[in-house]
Amino acid sequence: MTDSGRDRTWLVAIATAMWGTDALWRMPLANSLPSTTVVLCEHLIVTLLLVPLLPRAWRAFARSRGRHRAAALVVGAGTSALATILFTAAFGYGDPVTPVVLQKLQPVFAALASFLLLREGFRRGYLAFALPALAGAWLLAFPDPVQVSVSRLVPALLALGAAALWAAGTVFGRVLSRELAPVEVTTLRYSIGLPTVALVLLLRDGSIPEGLSNIGDALAVGWANIGGLLLLALIPGLLALSLYYLGLRTTPAARATLAELSFPATAAIVGVGVLGETLTLTQWVGFVLLVVMITGLGWNERAGGRKVVEPEPALARG
Repeated sequence: MTDSGRDRTWLVAIATAMWGTDALWRMPLANSLPSTTVVLCEHLIVTLLLVPLLPRAWRAFARSRGRHRAAALVVGAGTSALATILFTAAFGYGDPVTPVVLQKLQPVFAALASFLLLREGFRRGYLAFALPALAGAWLLAFPDPVQVSVSRLVPALLALGAAALWAAGTVFGRVLSRELAPVEVTTLRYSIGLPTVALVLLLRDGSIPEGLSNIGDALAVGWANIGGLLLLALIPGLLALSLYYLGLRTTPAARATLAELSFPATAAIVGVGVLGETLTLTQWVGFVLLVVMITGLGWNERAGGRKVVEPEPALARG
């Protein structure tokens, strides 16, 4: 445990289960709104909630050294904004399960990013878990693993791109955490991500007047979508993140690893039971293989005393 107090494994399980509900809100929104619109509104909602913390966070940013400022910009623009756009776009192809569960690959990408960016070596046994996990991801992404269709490949690549960006953001976040408090990193993440998404909309059509019109259109989401956007920002977003870190403070690492299984379990229940997705036998095999291997990777890393990279939710990354 990292703090005294009662074991809160149950709180970690609840928080990660809330992450698994992401598709319940994001998929209907992705089918009715452009991905950039969804992400802009997400960031706007969270940034408004974090307004009281903005002065503190930006004072910390101003005091930081150049490398930490650069890391904050990468985390806010790349991890918070662009990765979430890719993730949301993946849902537009109609699969509510694969984009979420593929985020379990973040520890694999994070270890690779740590090796490339921070020169941290791979722990013994890394490939024994990573390679089967990648095989599981392949089986999960395609109903027939020997016949790859564009309609299945594109959302899988979008989801993997998001996972890779979020994993890189976790590595840069570790750099930031040496100088800034977690709440400051989170606040900077969203307050930098918000203008980044707005800039994407502004420059998308190559014309400033058209770009301003794009931003206006993005904010005019209609009352029918307001509830979904609020629920997306709060349930698998800030609320889940807050409960997760509260739970981790007094939960042994090994138990937390098992508690995090509620994330893919909930994602499968939501996708199959609520949203009506059908998985083939090989996809279920891939699902189980991916979850087991990533759980084993986390267990292996924690057993060796190294801080494993946690899977980040679609919104609340910080």
